[in-house]
Amino acid sequence: MHLRLCTLALALTCATAQAVEPTHQELYSQAQAEQPHYLETLKSLVSVDTGTGTEAGLKQVGAELVKRLEALGAKVTTQPATPSVGDNIVGTFKGNGDKDFLLMVHYDTVFGPGTVAKRPFRIEGERAYGPGVADAKGGVAMILHALKLLQDQQYKGYRTLTVLFNPDEEMGSAGSRQLIAELARQHDFVFSYEPPDKDAVTVATNGINRLKLTVNGRASHAGSAPEAGRNALIELAHQLLQLNALGDKDKGTTVNWTLAKAGEKANIIPALASAEADMRYSDLSETERVQEDALRIIKKQLVADTQVELVMEKGRPPLAKNDASTQLAQTARQLYSKIDRQLQPIAMRFGTDAGYAYLPDSDKPAVLETLGVVGAGLHGDDEYMEIASVAPRLYLTVAMIRQLAQ
Repeated sequence: MHLRLCTLALALTCATAQAVEPTHQELYSQAQAEQPHYLETLKSLVSVDTGTGTEAGLKQVGAELVKRLEALGAKVTTQPATPSVGDNIVGTFKGNGDKDFLLMVHYDTVFGPGTVAKRPFRIEGERAYGPGVADAKGGVAMILHALKLLQDQQYKGYRTLTVLFNPDEEMGSAGSRQLIAELARQHDFVFSYEPPDKDAVTVATNGINRLKLTVNGRASHAGSAPEAGRNALIELAHQLLQLNALGDKDKGTTVNWTLAKAGEKANIIPALASAEADMRYSDLSETERVQEDALRIIKKQLVADTQVELVMEKGRPPLAKNDASTQLAQTARQLYSKIDRQLQPIAMRFGTDAGYAYLPDSDKPAVLETLGVVGAGLHGDDEYMEIASVAPRLYLTVAMIRQLAQ
């Protein structure tokens, strides 16, 4: 009899646990109720200038983020994002599961001091406007309020849930890239909260490199002795024409020459000329291929006795297309369908911090990008976010964590 009573009690306990597990519609309703609070947070974040390098604004918002994370129950640490201005902020939550999650996004923008005064946060119809409202303060608010929903649900099904807010993404994440990579290695899943321009999640992003071309020639008087000079500008032009086809359309690689400089005065044959190119790629082998092709091509020179040098500076790596991200996107689509919405997995041409989190030689972590709010006009005066996307995407983060933690 005692055994039967214990078995019955256990069954009742399990049934009760199942009964209190919220449905997807209940999770969505909670997200809808959270939306007004999300907008209040977003307004407070957008109302402070945090352009990369804006020390006062980054310090102010950073302190607020620390306060908010601690109020949610996180253990918070900060460290200077040297050589960038501002702090990397890491909040850690401990649960009782066996899966580890990293939620990350930047809190700097591209806008300088005084922008908020000129274009304060405002709501018009179904859109909210302001500097950084989508990129990426909408993502910062998304993380904070997804955490709030999990707290309200008393959910602890993860083992570790880590949050990273970094202050320098818009200038290449020089002071946070190493931390992103280190934290990523410690987690099973990484969610990054850049904004998509439609209801989508991103499974691949571009990497970014810079090519720098330098030509050294010899100066001379352009009128009385041009033949004594070695025109670096002419050789530069020759090289740019040769190097103009370094991209590979089939692989999605682009190499665009965007900056050039030569000479100091109109009556002097220029002794120095230089140019820079922007390279975007998603195939990891393309960095080596482009560099090898470029070094081979520049050996064919037009102007004798000039020296041509090409250097590739490696920047943010890509989130290359991979099975783990694709599977995450499929999970996201299935969960979104539970609230009668469609979600599209995409590849994007931008480079993001997800590239630092992605480890090409490992299945861990699985990385998914653009879990932030839907928006457009990024880096421009007309930047906006779609208010109607807030609740569905709050639901998505919560549902993803609950599903993947099982």
